Order: sequence, then structure tokens, then C-alpha cells
Amino acid sequence: MKKLIATTILLFTFFTISAQEIISKQKKNEYNKWSVEVNIGNNKPIKPFSKGYSSSADNVFMKFPVFNHFDIGLRHMFSTKFGIKLDAGSDIIENQKGSDSKPFHSQQNIVSLQMVYNIGKDFGFEGFTNNRFGLLAHFGIQSSQLNGKTSGKKVSEYNGGIMYGLTPQFKISDRFAVSLDFSFLTNTRQHLNWDGNYSTVSGNLTGNINYFKLGFNYYLGKNQKHADWYNNRIPADIDPEIEKRLDTLDSLLKDTDKDGIVDHLDAQNNTPEGVAVDSKGRFFDLNKNGVPDELEAIAKDSKDGASSFDMSQSDALKMLVENGYINIFYDVNMDEPNAGSTNNIYYIIKFLKSYPNTKVTLIGYTDITGNAASNLELAQRRVENLKKVLMLKSIDENRISIFAEGIDNDNKTSDNTSLQLARRVSIILE
Repeated sequence: MKKLIATTILLFTFFTISAQEIISKQKKNEYNKWSVEVNIGNNKPIKPFSKGYSSSADNVFMKFPVFNHFDIGLRHMFSTKFGIKLDAGSDIIENQKGSDSKPFHSQQNIVSLQMVYNIGKDFGFEGFTNNRFGLLAHFGIQSSQLNGKTSGKKVSEYNGGIMYGLTPQFKISDRFAVSLDFSFLTNTRQHLNWDGNYSTVSGNLTGNINYFKLGFNYYLGKNQKHADWYNNRIPADIDPEIEKRLDTLDSLLKDTDKDGIVDHLDAQNNTPEGVAVDSKGRFFDLNKNGVPDELEAIAKDSKDGASSFDMSQSDALKMLVENGYINIFYDVNMDEPNAGSTNNIYYIIKFLKSYPNTKVTLIGYTDITGNAASNLELAQRRVENLKKVLMLKSIDENRISIFAEGIDNDNKTSDNTSLQLARRVSIILE
């Protein structure tokens, strides 16, 4: 008995220190800590029994559907994982009807103080069960009074020992939860058998009784959630510091021209889509004419198959535009071109100035997000603003035609790449 008490005290000390360390790391008053627990269920005493007595047949695990146990308790959680509970209960212990046991009737009253550990947190129940199912473990000391009859006389005995078990939970709401409890009680000092007769065995006996209980929990407190269901992993939209760090990381990973080199490492973040670049994001331009060599080769091969044709810069640009290699792209809900399209606008302006008889048509598109009417208006603003840019660079208004197409029917999927490709103004040279 002394060893059991010493071990229990040691466990309580370790438990309390661990709980306090976790509490110090958590913000206070974020969750409710108190709860009231009511349980009703079934008990099955295992031993000791006098000869000819038993609570049920040996092959019967529990005495269903008999309800012969009741308890009520108060639980306090120091953190989302550790807590302590105090409860009191009562057992009716008697022979099962129809069994071979002699008739008897005993009663046991119990008070227990137990540590509670939310092991569902360690197993990640809040994730894969959508924070509906939980699992608690409990262990502690108990003191009980067993009342029975011996030779027609009432007898009583006080016992002590341990109690432990597992409690699966199901959350109904932020205030209520139901539970099943599988518990085991052990008395380390028991002279009275469960049937009410004194044992003929000399020395102390070990008493064992099993429980299966249905519970109902009510959570107290002014906060929205109880510690059982509170999620310690704070979402970024709640924690400003995390959100700030994510924004910084997102900006570092931004690749405006989609060439595989992030902007903060990209020396030329407006390269045409699809062309090869070096480790600093610059396209290859050996003849220094401002047009990527790779696209010039494509344009030459497309010109009636004449691979040896010495194509001028203007012919190359026109070929690239006609084949859809040059577009003006936009960020979400923006009607001004993004930074990656600056170079393309420069190419168009330079071409139109060099060839004053060439006309240009601007066709505005949007992605699939939003309604059709607002998208059509956004596409219209994009082409009108781009037209103003060309006119400010001395391109005659009569040479510029605009058309708002609205939603791009060629990019109807909602993946990020398709949405980015859809937000554009396409160029047609005539």
C-alpha cells in the first residue's frame, strides 16, 4: 500500500510539473477549463467472492443491460492535454438473475481523484475526425466504502486503491459531449468479499471491478471552446505574425514571368513565356536585337518553311504576336498591366512607331472568377487603359481597335496557372 501511495504521489508530481510547463507556453483564457461529468453504466466485480457467489457467469464480460453504477464528477484542465478530476459514485453489487450464484446485495460508494490526459491530441484526432472525436485517459487514487450483510448483519469496510481507464468522446456542440468510459478499479486492502461475507483467506486481498459507462459532459466557461476541443495550431488568418511571415515567403517565391526564376533572383523578370533563360532569368539574345533567339528560330521555321530566311526584327515580332507569344498580363482584379508585361508593351510601341501603317487590335480577357457582367467591365477597362498607354506614346487613336471579350473560354479551369494565363490582353497586328 505504501509503495502504491508513493508511486501515485510521484506520478501526480510529474504530471503537475508537465502541465505547468505547457500552461506557461499557452495564452491564458483562450478556452474553457471546467466541465461537469455524469455517467451511468454497468459494473462487474471480478474478485473476491465467497464460494457459491458471483455477480454473473464467468464467461460474461459485462452484465448488460443492467445499469448498476452511477457517478458525477468535476474536471479541470490545466492545458489542452493535462487535467485533473474529482468524482463520486455508487455501485449496486448483486447476483445476476438466472445465474447459479446465491442471492446477495451489496453497495459500494466511491470517491476518486484522477489525472486526465488528452491522448487524442497526440494521435491527431482533431484533424482526421474534423474535431468531433476525442480520447481521454485517466489514472488516480480512489477511496471506497463497501456495505454488505454477513449472517444477516450489516457490515461495512473502507478500502483504497487505484482507478484507471479510457474515455472516447463525441462532441455534440461547444457545450455538450457524450462519452463511453472503460474503467478498472483495484482495491489493495479489502477483507470483505463483494457478496458481503468476510474472506476466509488470511491477509489483505485485492479487489477488482470493471466498468462500462455512458457519459454526458457539460462544459462550463465564457469562452467558445473547451480545452478538449481547442486547437493549439493557430491559423495564419488569426495570428498576424504568422500571416506576415507567410506573406513574406509568398513574395520571395513570386515568379512574375513564369520562367522558373523567382523575382528576387530574376535580373529580367519580364521574359516572354516559354523561352529558355539563364540562371539569372535572362533570355538568350546573341544578335542583341531585343527578341529571344529561341522565338526568332520558331518564327523563321514558321515562315513558309524557309529556315534560311533572314528575318528582320519587325517580321519576327509580328510572327510572335500572331502566334500568341506576346500578351499583356494582369494581376487579380487589376486593370493595369503587371510588371512582367512591361517589356512586351515596349515591343508593341516600338513596332507601331517603326511601321506607321500597321494597326493593332487589343482584346481583353478575364479569368473565370466572379460574375460575367463584372468580368466584362474589367476586360473593357483593361483594353481602354492599354489603349491610353499607346496613345500617350504617340500612337494614333485611329490605329487602335479595342474589344472586351470577358471570360476566357480557353482557360476555364480554376488552377492557378490557368487563372493567370486568362487575365490578359491579346495583341493582333494588321
